[in-house]
Amino acid sequence: MAENENKVNENRAEETPCVGTVKIADDVVAMIASYAAQEVDGVASMAGNSTSAFLTKAGVRMPPAKGVRVDVDGGEVRVDVSVNMGYGYNIPATSSQVQGRVKQAIENMTGLTVTGVNVRIAGIKMPE
Repeated sequence: MAENENKVNENRAEETPCVGTVKIADDVVAMIASYAAQEVDGVASMAGNSTSAFLTKAGVRMPPAKGVRVDVDGGEVRVDVSVNMGYGYNIPATSSQVQGRVKQAIENMTGLTVTGVNVRIAGIKMPE
């Protein structure tokens, strides 16, 4: 039954005429990338630059997309992600998972094409 409902909804979407444009802010794409990267097991946190670290300590609320830079050009996106890894995780395997998860999340949620996801390991979080 759920399949039939999905087909009906797809048909309705195809029949709906275009009445305007949809523009997605770069910050929204960056937030999607940040949340997707943090879902990967082994990613301890997103890494920000020294400016964002200083502002956070000063009490300024930073957006959840710290450690992410996106370049949106037309319908294509290139993403740079900086993460802190948990100690003991395989860096190449975890980085590959981050790349795949970020690409999938952005493409599924925005319809944009991801041309590249660069992962920078900024640090290792040691167990307490």
